[in-house]
Order: sequence, then C-alpha cells, then structure tokens
Amino acid sequence: MFTITATIRARPDEHSTVRNALLSVVEAVRETEPQTVCYFVTQSADDPCVFTTFERFVDRAAMERHNASEAVARFVRDAGSHLDGAIVIHAGEELASK
Repeated sequence: MFTITATIRARPDEHSTVRNALLSVVEAVRETEPQTVCYFVTQSADDPCVFTTFERFVDRAAMERHNASEAVARFVRDAGSHLDGAIVIHAGEELASK
C-alpha cells in the first residue's frame, strides 16, 4: 500500500471554502477511484484553519492517478487562493496497519 498524509492550512476566515473543496474531493474519490482504499479528511479541533488528509492506495500507480485526477486539479483551482502557505505532503510505502 502507498499512503499520503497532507497538512493543509486555510487563510483566516477562509476555512469553510477549503473544507468544502476537500469534501468535494472525497465525493469524487468515492465515485471514481476504486483503488483508493481509504481517504480521510480531518479539521483540527484546536484550529479550524488546519486540515489533514490520510489517503491509502493499493499501489503507487493508484496514488499517481489520484494525484493527476480532475478532483485534485479542481481542489487546487477552488481552494488554492484560500490557502495559507504550501500544502505539506508526505508520501510513503505503508509498513504496518491495524
């Protein structure tokens, strides 16, 4: 399995736009990405401007297809100007899970 963990920070008072854009990605993943095993989005309980994603893919090719998808491109278009800095992404090969 391959995974991505991303940290996304919205500009102050723009978190609802980023939240909605992330939820749109989740809907697209549900409908069009059978090789995405799971896709979690969280919003910080301490700071509503901070979001994280945890994404699991059956293999590297599935991860690359997701990253090149229209849903991800739409997220960048819709949320990009509402972000506070760069998205921090960590991709890796899963070593263990429960």
